Amino acid sequence: MNASAFNDIGLDELKAGLANGSILLVDVREADEFAAGHIAGALFNPLSRFNPAALPVVGDGQKVVIYCRSGRRSVTAMEQARLAGRRDANTHFGGGILAWLNAGEPVVQGM
Repeated sequence: MNASAFNDIGLDELKAGLANGSILLVDVREADEFAAGHIAGALFNPLSRFNPAALPVVGDGQKVVIYCRSGRRSVTAMEQARLAGRRDANTHFGGGILAWLNAGEPVVQGM
């Protein structure tokens, strides 16, 4: 996998996109991790059974952003989405939930 084929989004851009609705956020961590704390509004699509077809199609001006714990699984998910023909799922929050938490941002607990 070539991570350079994908886009990385920073914390401020992610927060702005979530606030204005231009980002559809997808969490590819596993159920226990998601339940322990995830970014508000994130869709759950765990890598262990990742289904690119389950990613909603976004409209103009919107983009799919994938995140995981630290950035490894999100790259794998983006590669799977690309191979399935989803060219719109090529951006990830590379720092993952760890960067989000380290910045003092809130998480939602539960499924």
